[in-house]
Formats: sequence, structure tokens, C-alpha cells
Amino acid sequence: MRAPSTPPPSRPPITVDGHQLAVPTKAQAAWADLEVGMFIHLAPQTWQDHESDDLSTPLSSINPNKLDTDQWASVAQSMGAKYIVFVAKHEGGFCWWQTDTTDFSVKNTPWRNGKGDVLADLSKSCQKLGLKLGVYLSPQDKKHNIGVGGKANDPSQQATYEKLFRQQLTEVLTRYGDMCEVWFDGSLTFDVGDILQAHAKEAAIFQGPQATIRWAGNEDGFVFSSSNTVKSGAKTWGDYTANDSDVDGDRWLPIEADSRIRTTWFWQSNNQHTLQRLRVLVERYDQSVGYGANMLLNVAPDTSGLIPEGDATRAAAFGAEIKRRYTPVAETSGKGMELTLNLPAPTTIDRLVLMEDITQGERIRSFTFDVLVNDAWQYAGNGPLVGHKQIVAFTPVTASAVRLHVIQSVGEPFIRALAACSTGAKPPPAPRPLPAQEPRLPPRLVRRVRRRQARHHQVVPLRPRPAPRRHQRPRGRHP
Repeated sequence: MRAPSTPPPSRPPITVDGHQLAVPTKAQAAWADLEVGMFIHLAPQTWQDHESDDLSTPLSSINPNKLDTDQWASVAQSMGAKYIVFVAKHEGGFCWWQTDTTDFSVKNTPWRNGKGDVLADLSKSCQKLGLKLGVYLSPQDKKHNIGVGGKANDPSQQATYEKLFRQQLTEVLTRYGDMCEVWFDGSLTFDVGDILQAHAKEAAIFQGPQATIRWAGNEDGFVFSSSNTVKSGAKTWGDYTANDSDVDGDRWLPIEADSRIRTTWFWQSNNQHTLQRLRVLVERYDQSVGYGANMLLNVAPDTSGLIPEGDATRAAAFGAEIKRRYTPVAETSGKGMELTLNLPAPTTIDRLVLMEDITQGERIRSFTFDVLVNDAWQYAGNGPLVGHKQIVAFTPVTASAVRLHVIQSVGEPFIRALAACSTGAKPPPAPRPLPAQEPRLPPRLVRRVRRRQARHHQVVPLRPRPAPRRHQRPRGRHP
């Protein structure tokens, strides 16, 4: 079955002052409001200290006897996440639910005498804490000799695998309640649109021919553009990344920026020291949610089935710090080319948080803002776009009001939120310019650079935006 060549149905653009503006579907707008999610990777490679399953682990060794999905959900809640995406099947092919499609699954492990079902437990835990649940189902399946995107290495097995995968997808979408997101890492080479339409109509779809969201284009959790729109036909649908943003695009395709609380997706016994500093996690938030994308932070359980205490503590500290920083001093909303926010008293502020009503399209194309200091207005900062959310850092100043000036807009701006915050944080660092050409690296690092987009190019200031990085991989995160 061939993948369709056209993207899935979407809400048609609206016409504003002669311009066509892409707008989100109701489901896309609701997904954007989730903003922060928690990724959970658990698979046989957790027992291998590897990122990729080499199929060496006997199922008799997989016994996470302390596994507690209530703990997972509690960690997600503590870090401010509103949804969890669980890796129910990674590229090795092992399944964490009671599937009828393969013996390479939890039912042939000693955990709970083969009767356990992680998806069932996690669904109940999410419901208890008011979290939404998403599922990662890898099209690649090493156990069945299937490559990236679900393409069989032996063409004669293609039809058989497509039938198996379609059954797996149907199982996870019909047994565990509504899914808010479905991940097809590495994209998908065949069509499952009928299943998604029947059982996950409101879910965000990551990659594949039915994609409704797109990858940030890196594994470090940041984006360089606030625009949620792309031009259809520019590349294969499902392969778009944040670098393909086009403010004049005709399709709404928001961004999800995934990253890790350690340096690996799966827990490893020897890398606790790589636990990311709180400062780094906050920067990732500013560079994802602060640019209108969703942040998906991976926090992985160990072989006991529990998220390690240090990881859980760091996740909670991150959630608390984001709440502290971005609980507004004052907030307002309105429409028009100018909007004033009065503070309850003269207060030192250093962040402006802007949101548009994206159901009316991305209208604001540039803006500046002033602050009222001792009864005199003075310039404080500017920005190019707003979209779902834009966090603007500026030099701390004690002010009694903030005034927004929209410089350029397609039609009348609809400002969902104008908020002033006092973070007490240092101003963002100035950006380092990208090198004019590829720097020379030791041979042992060359492959890593090409595979992971040259981490030494990474620049993570809030302002201004550097150009998109090179070495962009066209599909999902894993090889």
C-alpha cells in the first residue's frame, strides 16, 4: 500500500486584507496549548546500556519489577507537563502492551508473569492526574527485518509487515482511551490514514503522510522560528522540520521540539553525570515554548521500571523554575495595533510574553514595546513574529506599564495575551556567528557531527535568531 502523495485534510486558509492566512484545526490549536510534554523511552536497550536495540537481550531478563506508572505521571506533573508520549514500541520491535501480533512482547517476559501491560497502566495513571497520553509506535522493526519508515529489507515481506503494523496501530488506538499524539519516528512509507481517521481523529500526528505536527529538526530541543506555517509541496509531507517554516505558508504545521534530561534517550548505568543542569533545561524551554513550539522532554526509567530519583528531582526543579519565572506580574489581552499593560505597582521586569489568537492566523509580523519608567516611555525591545507564543528577554527595568506597538500585521491583530514577568535571570548571551564553512574535527567525531547536526554549532540565545543550522536530517531522530 503506497503512502498518499497529498497531505491530510486541514482547515482551509482564511482571507484577510487580500492575504491567505493558514489557520489551525481545532485539534491543532488545543495541542499547542499543551506546550510541555514528557517523553518516556523504555525498551530492551535499557538493559543493554545502548541507544539502539541489538536484539541481544533475552526476554527472560526484562523484569522491571518496581515499574510504577503513577510515579511516571507524578514526575510529568511536577515538571509542568500536560501530556506523556510513551515509546510502546521502539525500532527493535519489542512491544510493551499485550499485542496479538508478535511474541516479541511483554507477554513473554517474567514481569507480572507475562500479564503486564504498560500502556494500560499508564493510561490509568494519566487519567488520575489529568494528563493526556500519546504513543510512539516505531515503523522500523529490527525483529521483523524492517528498515526505517516501515520499509521491508525483503520486498516480499512488505505486505505482511504492513498488515502487522496496521494491527498494532489499531490495538494501541482502541484499547487505551483517546490518544493526544501518535509518533511515527523516521516517517512512514505506507498509508494508515484510515486507521488514524477512525480512531485518532483529534490526535497530533508526528511525521508520516498524515502528519499534523513536525519535528524541530534537532535533538537538542530548540527552534529558530515562531512560525507555525509551511508551504505545501515544498517537500514530502511528513518530512518538514522547523527549518521549513514560512510565515506566508498555506498549511498549519506546528513544531514539537524533543530533547533529553540526560544525554541519551534510554537510561544507561554510566551516565548519571550527564543529567542536564537546570539552566540548560530552562534555556530549552525558552527556545521551544518561547518560540511557539511544544517542548517534549525525555525522562527515562531505569531497569527497575522507576525514573531515577535524581532525574525526577531535576524534572521537578525545572517545573518549579518555569512556574516561578513565568507567573506574570500582570497580564491583559485585546486587539489592534497598540495595547497597554498596566502593572499593579512599579516592578522590575525582564520578560515579555506574547500570544496571538492563532485561530485567526499568524497576523503579527513585527512589533516593538516600550516601558513606562518615572512617567516617561522608553524603548525596551522588539520581535519579528508572535504566533502561539513569543517570550522576549530584555534588560531588567523597573516600570509601571508596558506598551506594545504592532509595526506590521496582516489585518487587525488579535492578542490573546500580553504579560510582563520578573524572572531575575541573567540576560541571554549574545549569539555566536556560525562558521563560514565546516570546521575540522577529529575523525572520531565526524560521523557524530553529521548524524546529529554538528552540536558545536548550537547557539541558544533568546534574541536574535541565528540562521538555521546545517546537516539537517530529513526524517526522524533515530538511524
